[in-house]
Order: sequence, then C-alpha cells, then structure tokens
Amino acid sequence: MTSKLLPSLATIAALSIGAAVAAPVNYTVPEETAAFKPGPNLEVVQNNCTACHSADYIKTQPQGEKFKKDFWQAEVTKMIKVYGAPIDEADVGKIVEYLSATY
Repeated sequence: MTSKLLPSLATIAALSIGAAVAAPVNYTVPEETAAFKPGPNLEVVQNNCTACHSADYIKTQPQGEKFKKDFWQAEVTKMIKVYGAPIDEADVGKIVEYLSATY
C-alpha cells in the first residue's frame, strides 16, 4: 500500500514546488477610448459612473423618446440598489438629468 501512495505524494510535492516558483502574469490594459458626451452635470457622471464602467456601457442602453427620464431613473436606482454603486443621494437627480438630456 505504501508503494502506491509514494508516487502520488511525489506528484503533489512536485506540483507544490512548481506553483511556488511560478512567475506572476503581467499584462497591459489598453487606454480608455470611450468618453461621455458633453452635457449638464458631466463631472458628476464622470465622478460616479466611471468607477464601475466605461462610457461605452451607457451607449449600449436603449435610446429614443421612451427611454428618457423614467428609464434613466430606474437604471441609476438599479445601479445603487442591485449593484451597490456608492452614489450620493444628492447626485442621483444630476446623473438622471445628464443621461436624459444626453443619451
């Protein structure tokens, strides 16, 4: 029984040593190319929204007349309540205003 266990222990030891000397993986993230459109309260949006996602994410949301204030209010509320976005209550209306006017 010991002879069957020995190869397994040798394999575990070899893998442990290999993991200990493995080099870290480094990679370069490309520069952000997306930008928010100019609009009212742009700075408030940049300060709050870019902590979690790029401007490109907003461009992927539905657009058109029926996707204005009520839609953006629901989206900002979802970001806070579902995803835990740390948005100050005083900034919510400003963000909704920007998104409604700009997208």
